Amino acid sequence: QDEYKPDKDLSEVDLKNAIRVHHALATKASDYSKKSNVLKLKTADWRVFLFQAPSKEEMLSWILRINLVAAIFSAPAFPAAICSMKKFCRPLLPSSMTKLCQEEQLRSHENKMKQIADELTEHKLHPVEKSLKSKEAEEYRLKEHYLIFE
Repeated sequence: QDEYKPDKDLSEVDLKNAIRVHHALATKASDYSKKSNVLKLKTADWRVFLFQAPSKEEMLSWILRINLVAAIFSAPAFPAAICSMKKFCRPLLPSSMTKLCQEEQLRSHENKMKQIADELTEHKLHPVEKSLKSKEAEEYRLKEHYLIFE
């Protein structure tokens, strides 16, 4: 009902329902077959949203634009918090603009991808007993889920 007006302030509800796209990735929802022209948006906090576009061209346009904005607002991650225990912590993902140029950012992503792939390979070489329901087993599963998601 209410049309967007640039001079109108955003309400608390608008801000609460906003989707943050830093460190997000938009792709064609190839695993979704109920409707056509659906794109999938995975956010930094692991939420997944599906959006339907009126045409394939518009879907591809949305994917391109979302990923472009996501890249601009995806500064390199901060190291994970350090704690006294050997507990897995996800790195902190800042929502600030990156200071890297496009080529540097691409190299940064490629290096990060290689680092995560190596870390996942190393992680799988030292599995914990699957039947354990200990903190160690849960930490192992959490780290594996994170590395696969990344």
